[in-house]
Amino acid sequence: MNDADHSAADQGDHDTVDHDTADHGRRAADEDRHGAAEHGHSAADISAQLERTNGLLERMLAEVAKTPSTHAIFVDAGYLYAAAGRLATGTEDRRAFDLDAEGLIEALIDKARTIFADSRLLRVYWYDGARRRIHTTEQQSIAELPDVKVRLGNLNANNQQKGVDSLIRSDLESLARHRAISDAALIGGDEDLVSAVEAAQGYGARVHLWGIEAPEGRNQAEPLLWEVDSQRTFDLDFFKPYVSRRAVTSYEAGPTAQRPSREDVRFVGAQIAAKWLSARGREALAGLLPGHPYLPGSVDQELLVEAERLLQYSLRGQSDLRRSLRDGFWEHLQTLC
Repeated sequence: MNDADHSAADQGDHDTVDHDTADHGRRAADEDRHGAAEHGHSAADISAQLERTNGLLERMLAEVAKTPSTHAIFVDAGYLYAAAGRLATGTEDRRAFDLDAEGLIEALIDKARTIFADSRLLRVYWYDGARRRIHTTEQQSIAELPDVKVRLGNLNANNQQKGVDSLIRSDLESLARHRAISDAALIGGDEDLVSAVEAAQGYGARVHLWGIEAPEGRNQAEPLLWEVDSQRTFDLDFFKPYVSRRAVTSYEAGPTAQRPSREDVRFVGAQIAAKWLSARGREALAGLLPGHPYLPGSVDQELLVEAERLLQYSLRGQSDLRRSLRDGFWEHLQTLC
């Protein structure tokens, strides 16, 4: 091959290399542009997703802001009767005074509405004791009030409540755990309620202790005062409209009232039995009959108080008349069996 042929071959090879280099450059540029396009598309997707997420969060926050918080009132009736009775009438004996439970509950609801201005009431929980957990007439009337739930513990032979503190703890903890309440107003004073307060607070609820002014010293345990989120005490002026000493009747004034006959007392016992059955129903009667001839303490106490009111005569210390009263009560109930 002569020099001219070699030169032409070299030139051809050079042209081929240049062409390949140009093709490679174009492919690299195309890949760069394609990668940039892909990168730009990915960023746009992420931005759109962030905007959608932010929009969803804003809507959720707006809904939460529109949803009112909720509060409930928890009343230890044993504490309330004892403390309010002592403050307003000088005695803790429930038999010595009348308490307008309906009016008082409404006043407590109004007070809570003022304190928790941006909150709605779930309900009032009313905790009391009763023999065999059977509602008394008074407890039944309270249970029938709107927005009120009566919860009963036992009442022992010394008329002491048993199991009430555990009921309060169970309800407080359950409602707080399920976010059913944000605030709890607790009316009570027993140190055993500390665990109930701690349980509710553990789930984020705030517990506010409401107390009743004590004529002397304190009527609420210090450990309970230490644990709650806030404290409030109601004075005599608050309770005056709802607590009043029972009027002195002729049978309380002295021994001058004429002693009723046993038949009169027996008849009154039957009258009270008819009223009791009408209010309580056959189911309560079925629970009462197995105890014959003995009456549960709460029923016996109601029977005595109502009989004294009807007879206008004290049956305290009158064992023969008390027996006649119970006999009349039982005889009427047994005729219906």
